[in-house]
Amino acid sequence: MAYAQSRLIHDADSHLMELDDCLDAYFEPSLLPRFHASPGYRAALQRGLRPGRSREAHADEDFRAGVDAQILLRKNFEAHGAFIAADRPHALDLLGFASQLVFTTFCLGNFGLDQGEDMALCYAAAHAHNRMMVDFCAVDARLLATAYVPLEDFERARDTARQALRAGAKALLVPSRCPQRHAPSHVALDAVWAQAQEAGVPVLLHVGGEEKMNPVYKLNGGPPVPDFHGGDDNFTSVSYMPIPNSAMQMLATLIFDGVFDRFPRLKWGAIELGAAWLPGWMRAMDSAAFAFRRNETRLQALSARPSEIARRQLRVTPYPHEDAGWIVAQAGEEMALFSSDYPHVEGGRNPLKRFDEVLLGCSAPAQQRFYADNFIDLMGEALAPELRRPMVV
Repeated sequence: MAYAQSRLIHDADSHLMELDDCLDAYFEPSLLPRFHASPGYRAALQRGLRPGRSREAHADEDFRAGVDAQILLRKNFEAHGAFIAADRPHALDLLGFASQLVFTTFCLGNFGLDQGEDMALCYAAAHAHNRMMVDFCAVDARLLATAYVPLEDFERARDTARQALRAGAKALLVPSRCPQRHAPSHVALDAVWAQAQEAGVPVLLHVGGEEKMNPVYKLNGGPPVPDFHGGDDNFTSVSYMPIPNSAMQMLATLIFDGVFDRFPRLKWGAIELGAAWLPGWMRAMDSAAFAFRRNETRLQALSARPSEIARRQLRVTPYPHEDAGWIVAQAGEEMALFSSDYPHVEGGRNPLKRFDEVLLGCSAPAQQRFYADNFIDLMGEALAPELRRPMVV
């Protein structure tokens, strides 16, 4: 029996574990050498990207014989379907989820190119990523490809969104880090949001696209602190704390500046950014709107309180170590989503058990919203009707 057993569950966060040549076939050939020489690409290689020989390991008969029994035990590059597209449908069968949003691992943050001056290379990397993601997910309709749209250049952002949607992307992924020269709420970016709303696909933020912690915080006079993955530069208790900061700032700006109201049918998702911040953030927005309403016409023009606008259009994934039941109780039943983070190690070996334990105090309808209904609402027309509530066996 599948891991999800007979339950209807949609997975709002899963990943590829791309190999070192993953973008080469999709990159504009004239720009590929420049991309390989870029600091961001080189840094990605140094973080442990596996070479093509990993394909040989997955072809080994003994390795493949253990796939079914170890679907949630093997992680990252050892996981079934982590980078071989033909294997991913079987992995999804074993998990039993009705669908999965699929995100990159290698390309999170677009190699820092958004913060540079080479916009041709920045958008070329995004296009290559988007083509790669759509190709990988084309093997199974349950796999929902996300396409990255840098927000640095208005015309290029509009064109990138258009190409991604035409290619079959099921969600647009944008950074939560502020663009260099304008706000993410700039009216010229309405061309991006309009396309997403018209296509019925959500706009998503994901960990990796945020402003990083100031590295000086690590200089505490003690020895380096190894991170969750064994290094010293990625995921520690201190660097964990600011992960949602950029998302909170960006989403509040979008609400205050009227973007959510201008596109009321457009859904937004904050994925793998945690959700313990959500209730306080909603109250803080309401407090800000009350405090500054007299002087700011933009606040006077809002269709509802910021927290109500957020409930209407924003969906968020708690981490498995957070108290999702408390988050649902405080923020509302319509906002939280299940995510497995498959095949990343952070998702754990039994995410359903961890979420089930903290959701015990929630009503059955609230739990159904968490595992399925809120995801169906987030995805809208991007989720094919036959995938929304399939027969579960």
